[in-house]
Amino acid sequence: MNRPARERVADELDLLRRLVPLAGARVADLGCGDGQLARRLLAEAGAASVLALEVDAVQHARNLAAPPVPGLAFHLAGADAIPAADGTLEAVTMFKSLHHVPAQRLDASLAEVARALAPGGLLYVSEPVFAGELNEVMRLFHDEQAVRAQALAALRRAAAAGVLEAVDEIVFDAPVAFRDFDDFHARMVGVTHTTHRLDGATLAQVRRRFEAHLGPAGARFERPMRVNLLRRPA
Repeated sequence: MNRPARERVADELDLLRRLVPLAGARVADLGCGDGQLARRLLAEAGAASVLALEVDAVQHARNLAAPPVPGLAFHLAGADAIPAADGTLEAVTMFKSLHHVPAQRLDASLAEVARALAPGGLLYVSEPVFAGELNEVMRLFHDEQAVRAQALAALRRAAAAGVLEAVDEIVFDAPVAFRDFDDFHARMVGVTHTTHRLDGATLAQVRRRFEAHLGPAGARFERPMRVNLLRRPA
């Protein structure tokens, strides 16, 4: 029996909007990065307000320096210290950020999410699956197999303990494209939230593996992703 092809999601905001009612919602985006998604939650999804949390002080300073957006508030804070009163958020999002939470703070962070969510409020967690050709390039200098497994295990524990209720789990493919190796290096190696120090031999190996996928239109990958949707019990 043929299994249906796994969904390809070019813009994950489309998937988020399918799964989470965002119009008029009070949202927290944990690990907001450059705040692009937080801005789109307001402008395109109709969120009432967004708390955008980031632990990278360099990126947080850049976010504060950007033109202000009504309804958007940036905070230098982690997932275990959400600046929201109990039960006041309808949705919390974590895009490729849960596995960056230190292992010893994962359970406390998910309990903090449950505290801030209103009863019935939803947590949307999107994480890369440790598989695929882009992963084979990345793991040469940044192997996240253990931390991604720890993040998933924490979600399972939260559901088993009744802290949050598991609603759905979806695996899909997300296209990722780079113009050339310099573009890859700037976006994946030269990040401010993690310090990557590649020696000459490792850098050369990364370049060889990356450039095996390079064509006239650049390098294109299909990154497998997993979304876990959880709810604060009513």
